[in-house]
Amino acid sequence: MCKSNEILAGLPEGASQDEIRAAFFEALRSLNVNDKCEKRDNLTYLSWANAWGEFKKVYPSATYRIINNPTTNLPYFIDPAIGVMVFTEVTANEQTHQMWLPVLNGAQKPMKLEPYEYQVWDRNNRQYVNKTVEAVSMFDINKTLMRCLVKNLAMFGLGLYIYAGEDLPENATGSEDSTATSTATIPAPTTAEVKPKKATATRKGRTAQQPTQPANDRYAGIKAAIAAMQDTNSLLALYNQHKNEVEGNEAIKALFTLRKYELQQAA
Repeated sequence: MCKSNEILAGLPEGASQDEIRAAFFEALRSLNVNDKCEKRDNLTYLSWANAWGEFKKVYPSATYRIINNPTTNLPYFIDPAIGVMVFTEVTANEQTHQMWLPVLNGAQKPMKLEPYEYQVWDRNNRQYVNKTVEAVSMFDINKTLMRCLVKNLAMFGLGLYIYAGEDLPENATGSEDSTATSTATIPAPTTAEVKPKKATATRKGRTAQQPTQPANDRYAGIKAAIAAMQDTNSLLALYNQHKNEVEGNEAIKALFTLRKYELQQAA
């Protein structure tokens, strides 16, 4: 069980604020929440109630805020041409992270004030067919707000491995039994088998394990490039270079966010 007092007990006396925050981040990042998730199609669902409950075990005094549009005082922002966006803000241990999320339908298409059509390729009939995105409703906005909150908590480490496309967190030590009703979604890991790591010889005759990317991971190259970035300016340039490629892929976007956080912490 990941609790605040247990994390603090493992820190040296006189630990700095940065050291404390880093320890809390690692504790949340390594927490296995798979038993609190459900999978449907290509999405992993994590209940906002379970996510908030686990988060409060680590940060008992944490608070969150739904960010309202200052013009309308409503909890969403509308651009009639491109859709609806919501924002949340979470504060824990005197640190605040903000997150945003577009309102999407079940096909991950942005919802707007009016219904609209788009075309998809029908492989069976070998022709394009029309699909309709219904007009946004308050129910859609409410669901997206809570999904945004779950994504916001990932900025503190909770469930971040899911956004990064991993099946388990690093240093996972187990999980707690729980039954959840899904109300918040996280993009699911891409389905790819990881091949055994290939051993290569070293000068001393020993073998070293070389990391390999999944054979059918279409984003393997950009993942490696993100990890190789050494400063935030280079990372931003890489993002702008591949912006069209990763648009709509929350898992890849999360990798950019995580690398930015790592570079800022190392600066």
